[in-house]
Amino acid sequence: MKLIIGLGNIGDKYFETRHNVGFIVLDRYASLNKFEYKFDKDLEAFIAIVNVNGNKTIFAKPTTYMNLSGNAAAKIIKYYKINIEDVLVIYDDVDLECGRVRVRETNGHGGHNGIRSIIDTLGSKDFKRIRIGIGIDKTMPLDHYVLGKFKKEEIPLLRAVVDESVNIIDEFISEKYFKDIMTKYNTQT
Repeated sequence: MKLIIGLGNIGDKYFETRHNVGFIVLDRYASLNKFEYKFDKDLEAFIAIVNVNGNKTIFAKPTTYMNLSGNAAAKIIKYYKINIEDVLVIYDDVDLECGRVRVRETNGHGGHNGIRSIIDTLGSKDFKRIRIGIGIDKTMPLDHYVLGKFKKEEIPLLRAVVDESVNIIDEFISEKYFKDIMTKYNTQT
């Protein structure tokens, strides 16, 4: 069983902000595959359990807010008895320009508070990741930038990287060798 976690913040004021790109990807995946998320209070997340090409997969959008994402991740992993190597987390990355994607098998938190929370709570950094570039604007405070909406000219780049991320999810679920996924998507121009 696989677990796909998209990071973001709940609430209308955060809808379609840069920091919610993990939610955006999971919403796109649900739309394409015609399923809906249901709130699970005990797991602190919106959850969907879906059979994808014969593979039972859990999709989760934590409701703990970004900085406490590890709380929901740990509860879901424990409840469903998910192996850490079967977890894929999707999140925004200011160190990548908008429209870029990087797939990682393991890594540190890179200053991302949601990933830091997951690593600290799980006591492991050995989960897979899709890092989605949102760029940076050094003329404004970081929190204002990541909680801001994408600019009009960034929307086509966002759509392309969201669709690319959907393809990565499909390949992850289908048990494709993860280093091959990394090679394929990390070397694209």
